[in-house]
Amino acid sequence: MTNISKTPEVQALFDRAAGIDQSGGNPRLKAIVRDLLGALGEIVEKHDITESEFWNALKFMQDGAGEFGLIVPGIGIEHFLDLHMDAKDAEAGIAGGTPRTIEGPLYVAGAPLVDGDLSRTNDVNLTTDPDDAETLTMAGRIIGPDGEPVKDAVLHVWHANSKGFYSHFDPTGAQSEFNNRRRIKIGPDGRYAFRSKMPRGYSCPPGGATEKLMHALGRHGDRPAHVHFFVEAPGYRTLTTQINFGDDPHAHDDFAFGTREGLLPVPDRSGGNPHIEFDFQLQRARTGIDLAFSERPRAEA
Repeated sequence: MTNISKTPEVQALFDRAAGIDQSGGNPRLKAIVRDLLGALGEIVEKHDITESEFWNALKFMQDGAGEFGLIVPGIGIEHFLDLHMDAKDAEAGIAGGTPRTIEGPLYVAGAPLVDGDLSRTNDVNLTTDPDDAETLTMAGRIIGPDGEPVKDAVLHVWHANSKGFYSHFDPTGAQSEFNNRRRIKIGPDGRYAFRSKMPRGYSCPPGGATEKLMHALGRHGDRPAHVHFFVEAPGYRTLTTQINFGDDPHAHDDFAFGTREGLLPVPDRSGGNPHIEFDFQLQRARTGIDLAFSERPRAEA
């Protein structure tokens, strides 16, 4: 097979396409685009990708652009980003704390901020719509690396309803705004508690780009029941994480690779309705970037 991607002529083409020979532009972007072009050239040659295959792949990406938020975790890239950040932490000597894991594409900014100081309230309810599912309760502490209670934390919580649909993304249109979504202002003791209706796992949209890709790869597109969290607090690194229910059939077979050790609590059903005790342990912020959310585009109500 003829390989030309390493020839001086093609290397010069990629250099010019990435603006390497130009003084203007963003040097970091140039370097990244140059490496992408080189890698793509090698892939085309290694697999002898035909012109038709290339343009059909591009059409698939164009048609499926609305599902990129699902495709990225589905092919493991979002989990890889977590692993990359874990490796950087390890290199910097940062260890411990609640594991980070994927955010997913279904957060909605602007959820109601409610008082979660347990000295004043014990009734933080995420579910506002009628739902005959089991009542899920969850409680625990937000602590720092030395076990100290974290003051002035805000716990963002969001999850699907008992049919596997998220408010604001529900194809049935049945849910009210911010159903199963809250921002909870935690008291000075770092303790939190909330209740909602038991979420159900779900599959990627039938007939959509993600499902088509998963089937083409011989994989399923199912997620276990889970609950998403952001945890933010002054002086601490903002945490993005989620729990997968450890007794769900897909707990260890999550198509989005959200499952991580330490994030698989099994609900206690000894009292009837499921209950979970779970502590969040944060790392101290080292830079201003640690205090911020990533600049990922997110939905707004």
